[in-house]
Amino acid sequence: MSEVRVTTLKDTSGSNSSTTAEIASGRAKAWVNFNGQGVVATRASFNVNSITDNGAGQYAVNFTTAMSDANYCASGLGSSDGSFGGVFNTTSFSSGSVGVWYIQNNSPALLDCGFACVSIFR
Repeated sequence: MSEVRVTTLKDTSGSNSSTTAEIASGRAKAWVNFNGQGVVATRASFNVNSITDNGAGQYAVNFTTAMSDANYCASGLGSSDGSFGGVFNTTSFSSGSVGVWYIQNNSPALLDCGFACVSIFR
């Protein structure tokens, strides 16, 4: 087996770079932008293979490649129709998925998101 040692990685144009320390200690391990109203649909993602709709305002973000354990940080945001915001609350952590709820900010009600984003850092 061989080993490659570098201090900086660059894209083919040479204009975008990251150090190996940045990659190892903080780049997002997964993220997703999805529509959670009606039929749940992913707009764009990294290391997320699907979103499970678990009821009004409740979703599971399922990872393509599992995390090493459940000790990661999940953050997110959402909006139902763009006229008001809300907050995501993480409800369950596992190496293969994270559960999130979208809570409308002016009431305790769970509400499906038209625009939802979740990111995972480990």
